[in-house]
Amino acid sequence: MILCCGEALIDMIEGDGAFTPHVGGAVFNTARALGRLEQKVGFVSGLSTDMFGTKLQDALHASHVDTSHVIFSDRPTTLAFVQLSGGNATYTFYDENTAGRSLDPANLPTIPDTVSALYFGGISLIGMPAADFYAALAVNQADDRVIMIDPNIRPQFITDPAAYRARLAKMIAVTDILKVSDDDLNWLIDGPASLDDKAAEILAQGPKLVIVTKGSDGAKAYLASGHSAEAAARKVDVVDTVGAGDTFNAGVLAKLSQMGCLTKQGIATLSADDAQAALRLGAEVAAVTVSRAGANPPLLSELSIPI
Repeated sequence: MILCCGEALIDMIEGDGAFTPHVGGAVFNTARALGRLEQKVGFVSGLSTDMFGTKLQDALHASHVDTSHVIFSDRPTTLAFVQLSGGNATYTFYDENTAGRSLDPANLPTIPDTVSALYFGGISLIGMPAADFYAALAVNQADDRVIMIDPNIRPQFITDPAAYRARLAKMIAVTDILKVSDDDLNWLIDGPASLDDKAAEILAQGPKLVIVTKGSDGAKAYLASGHSAEAAARKVDVVDTVGAGDTFNAGVLAKLSQMGCLTKQGIATLSADDAQAALRLGAEVAAVTVSRAGANPPLLSELSIPI
């Protein structure tokens, strides 16, 4: 099982002069996408018992995501108001005192032996105390299981950049797979160096595989062996980009799992060909997602290339 650890929220998406609620959240989107790709997947998060929390849980179950590790509370659900312009999304979050943000790092869940990998990311790595909860869980599980992180950095929501950088550095040090956008990478490492040089610098900090996505310019993987692999983005008519990166990650994880590479040793010794295959499936899954409104990941049967 792949265990997705992070936020679930309601995206209030603007349209026709009103905001309509949709289930969402970066890690939630990845979990649902993995379920729709017929992977064994579970979810760790704080969910509210309010009507929005029930909607989120129902959506997870509909995509065959195991919710037995979800932590429920009567605190409210996080809301993200989404404004779309030219297919691109900007977000305003209402996240104080919510179920998802209030997880206690002193009370980590017991992770069953059936879990082979844990995936982290999104705004859940920013807001305290949940950010410390996820960091502690990653460190706690890193010796035995693959750790993947997509920080999906949103600088406008980071109130303490120094603390965030320190926490992220601690997680990166125990990470096997780090996925960043080109914007993320430039935020992590400021200065005029090339993306290749910055990726190499991040690779030296602990990860065995660094994936850099570049929007319509595709993605590039940097391997511990020093080799690299690239895959182009599939050309589609873009409706919006909500959930594009999240579902890309699901495609990558699904392909690595299918190839038998989603182990500590498998990622450390990953070949360029296998990395490219994972990138290609990630691009395929993301292309279907951006071709329709909202974070609506494809079913396995909708893909034009097989897992």
